[in-house]
Amino acid sequence: MMDFSAIIKKDREERIKQRFEGAFLDYLKILKENPSLCMLAHQRMYERIMEKGVDTINTEENPRLRRIYGNEQIKKYNFFKDDFFGIDTSLMKIVRYFHTAAMKGEESRQVLYLVGPVGAGKSSLLEALKKALEIGSPVYTIKGCPMREEPLHLVPKHLREQFEKLLDVKIEGDLCPVCRYRLKNEYNGEFEKVPVETIDFSIRSRKGVGVVPPVDPNNQDTSVLIGSVDISKLDLYPEDDPRVLSLNGAFNVGNRGLVEFIEVFKNEVEYLHTMITATQEKSIPSPGKGSMIYFDGVILAHSNESEWNKFKSDHTNEAILDRIVKVEIPYCLELNEEVKIYEKIIKNSKFTAHIAPRTIEVASMFAILTRLAASTKVDPLTKLKIYNGEEIVEKGTTKKVDILEIREEAPREGMTGISTRFIMKALDNAMAESEHNCIHPISVLEVLVKSVKEMAIGDEDKKKYLNFLQSIIKKEYHKILEKEVTKAFIHGYQEQAEDLFNNYLDHSEAYVNKTKIKDRSTGEELEPDEDFLRSIEEQIGITKSAANGFRQDVTSYMFYLIRSGSKLEYKSYEPLKEAIEKKLTSSVKELSRVITRSKVRDKDQNKKYDAMVEEMKKNGYCDQCCNVILKYAANNLWKD
Repeated sequence: MMDFSAIIKKDREERIKQRFEGAFLDYLKILKENPSLCMLAHQRMYERIMEKGVDTINTEENPRLRRIYGNEQIKKYNFFKDDFFGIDTSLMKIVRYFHTAAMKGEESRQVLYLVGPVGAGKSSLLEALKKALEIGSPVYTIKGCPMREEPLHLVPKHLREQFEKLLDVKIEGDLCPVCRYRLKNEYNGEFEKVPVETIDFSIRSRKGVGVVPPVDPNNQDTSVLIGSVDISKLDLYPEDDPRVLSLNGAFNVGNRGLVEFIEVFKNEVEYLHTMITATQEKSIPSPGKGSMIYFDGVILAHSNESEWNKFKSDHTNEAILDRIVKVEIPYCLELNEEVKIYEKIIKNSKFTAHIAPRTIEVASMFAILTRLAASTKVDPLTKLKIYNGEEIVEKGTTKKVDILEIREEAPREGMTGISTRFIMKALDNAMAESEHNCIHPISVLEVLVKSVKEMAIGDEDKKKYLNFLQSIIKKEYHKILEKEVTKAFIHGYQEQAEDLFNNYLDHSEAYVNKTKIKDRSTGEELEPDEDFLRSIEEQIGITKSAANGFRQDVTSYMFYLIRSGSKLEYKSYEPLKEAIEKKLTSSVKELSRVITRSKVRDKDQNKKYDAMVEEMKKNGYCDQCCNVILKYAANNLWKD
């Protein structure tokens, strides 16, 4: 209890320190010491993002990222890193918008508009930005101002130049009608005596965060945006008196913070005209007959792509289109990052089911395959691997598949396909229906097949999705499973693969260069072992007549890697990697088959089976899923 008490006490003390209430003159003294306190809304948001730090990644030092992004410089912002995955390019565009807007570039007078498919993360991104304001430092405002405006607005125009020089700031904006009335009538124009206070941002209390949901086209009341005239006060004051104004619209409460437009283009165009003046003129209409009111805030909007296409096709919307900075938020197309999305969501849930290795991976593979466009250069699974940063080399050549060429084929890629929510619901169902509180790739694939069959989509798409699950992913999982069982039998799998790789390189290089190789143990010079080379090459169907060309390709490619400073390992050249893995697998396949399928095992077989099970459990399997997986392997991988 003492720990809780100490936390509460410390927090309260810190908040009291941040709290301020005093006259305008007192605020000027504070501002003189720290001019950044009067920063505008875009700069405040940029500071909130950047204060958590940023990692700038040089792709030349990271081969995997270089394969994905080329020679681009990638920035990963700590502000986003725990919640958003696989959309680094989009996040960089968002931060670039805030950076240029913070520098008072043209973007400071533009709407940040996020467009993308359902479930891509648009709303989550905006929630993160809103929460950043909430947890940040409070702002100084004129006490009692409905717009929570910057106190420097009190400075008369003829004195501003002097104040700007003394404070080293730029004063932008004018008093709202309410504060102008109070200054004149309550403080007799003595602006230095006007009280100033600090105020926090709050989503729930509508302090600095305004939200505009889609409004019924037949009842689009602009009071939602700019407030209204309080009819009950019209008996007391004239209709042009500021005291009758109720400034509680989204732009009023979002001043100095942000205003979010949900499904923005579901509103009629006339309803969005306020957005034009708020961006370009930095002012909004006053309810009734009042003058325009200064507005300083970030305007964020989002919608689905179909609504965007419909809106931009109408040339009469050019005024709004010209004031929009559009950032696409596509689905994740990077397998490793897609896996992280589901791991995060499951971690935040109350599910306690054990998840077998590769379970989330096969679900993620399905999600990404549905989002990829057909390519004339590679098959869907190969494309998925390329987008995941895996090095793919065209068989029979030393030419790497160029990710940029593949992307050029489908510039709209990632804007369609299965959503994250669909996959998550399938995973939820698998965990909820699990008898032993354990899910594995086989159970998840079954749930996904069932879910796809129930989808309300066209027959062609349904057939394509089922083919992904029942053919492409299933075959790939069989390869993965075969390797995992093999690894369970061969504890030193990685070492044996590297040994095969190094031996193949030695003998292949000697064969190509017509030289001998030196035995590493005896120092004896030997002829290259063609039988050994063929035993590897046959695994991937290299014929005897094609073997010479394959060996030359491998040797050339390895020299290329050495010259470029890359590390040589058995995974370096995809065709050779595949051949080595098949060689290792085939060497233990018969043993695996006999032991896995045997219903009655002798003592030696039992010992080997138990050792394999223990190794699989070390790799993340539990007793239940290990039993299911091995039975599945026996029935599907090694049929008679």
